[in-house]
Amino acid sequence: MREMAPLVLVVEDEQKIRELVRRYLERDGYAVLTTGSGAEAITMTADAQPDLVVLDLGLPDVPGEEVAREIRAIADIPIVMLTARSTEQDKIAGLELGADDYLTKPFSPRELALRVRAVLRRRGGRPADVQKSFGNGTLRIDEDRHEVSAHGQVVELTPTEWGILTSLARAPGRVYSRYELINSVRGYEFEGYERTIDSHVKNLRRKIETDPQKPTLVQTVVGVGYRLGARPDG
Repeated sequence: MREMAPLVLVVEDEQKIRELVRRYLERDGYAVLTTGSGAEAITMTADAQPDLVVLDLGLPDVPGEEVAREIRAIADIPIVMLTARSTEQDKIAGLELGADDYLTKPFSPRELALRVRAVLRRRGGRPADVQKSFGNGTLRIDEDRHEVSAHGQVVELTPTEWGILTSLARAPGRVYSRYELINSVRGYEFEGYERTIDSHVKNLRRKIETDPQKPTLVQTVVGVGYRLGARPDG
């Protein structure tokens, strides 16, 4: 993250909402770029390398979901999604795309600014007392480089996936409930939707497990939550 003010890209087709969000974020000390175009958002992400993207899913030119995929392909940038879709399944779908947070319209611009701050804090934060290596080197966590490798291959994690993995790694074998993980990673309960953790764990397993259907690193404890199954080395 930059030593200067963090740069936030706001992608929202409604100009009034776009400007309102920009004012609130600038008031909180962020540098802000805005656009109402999904195609332009992809270009701006590549050129400006923002620290975070606020993304409306209901864009007129390119579906927000596609924009999210393209942004993820460019860089590991946190995404806060905005949408008029309010069902639980919609939230799950957004999070499975790699979103780090999700707000439904109408929303409070002040709440959005607080969530942006929370996501950036998690991104820049460094959990203490995380073991470096697990399972005879099967899983390695390098906090200084913000890097994870599994089975000898470096994997790219979203900020939320990183938070879940390092939370579990603080106490290998300890079972964390979904509620605990939400509060550990996000800093608050995410509107009561504990299933959002399941979506992030599913994505995390795709990246670090040899067989995501038979996970050995991030294990499910039925009716309780998740634990890191690999033992710390040394």
